[in-house]
Amino acid sequence: MNHPDMNASETSCWNRIGTRGDRSCERLGDHGHCRHCDVYSSAAAGVMQRPLPQDYLQEWAASFASPPAEQKLADQSALVFRIGREWLALPTHLALTVAEPRSPHRLPHRNTGPLLGIVGIQGRIYPCLSLAALLGITAEDPAALPGQRVYPRLLLMQFGRHALALPVDDLQGIHRHSAEDLQPLPATLVESRHRYMRGLLVVGEQRIGYLDEELIGHQLNGALR
Repeated sequence: MNHPDMNASETSCWNRIGTRGDRSCERLGDHGHCRHCDVYSSAAAGVMQRPLPQDYLQEWAASFASPPAEQKLADQSALVFRIGREWLALPTHLALTVAEPRSPHRLPHRNTGPLLGIVGIQGRIYPCLSLAALLGITAEDPAALPGQRVYPRLLLMQFGRHALALPVDDLQGIHRHSAEDLQPLPATLVESRHRYMRGLLVVGEQRIGYLDEELIGHQLNGALR
């Protein structure tokens, strides 16, 4: 948007003999600075009151007449993490806390399935379960990029009545998105873990599998029986 020229003329007295000039103006002794002088004030009032250029008014009229661009409302958020080579996400509202990784204490006669044992977090004991085992993801880690840091973490998440500890290989953080950002799964994805996904979040070149919280919670809670 082009604004009218608000700069004083180079020939104005304040640019020649005032505070921006050689300071030879006899009024400077009384006013100390040109901005306190009535000549300067009158010139400023004249600038503010002069008519606007026609193209300036037309540009603003066109701007206000244009319909506002539609913006997606990023009213949802997901916690993004990695297991093996798979980037996955679950709704942020499930997360209770994030803890440092720790080895679970195994339970007698429970050596199979997603249940890894129990862990202590902030003075309380929680079941620790493996999303990798549930989803059939191998423990293969991708090569870290130069300068990239990896953050293995233990996610404490609430599924129904149970708070469950879930180890992850890396934690990216919270991603805000709108409901329209969730894309359907391609028909070519046929691996068993994809049945636990509601869709895909695409962030730049990253494809994130958005897990179905109800189905995941049902399966994890069932592993406690």
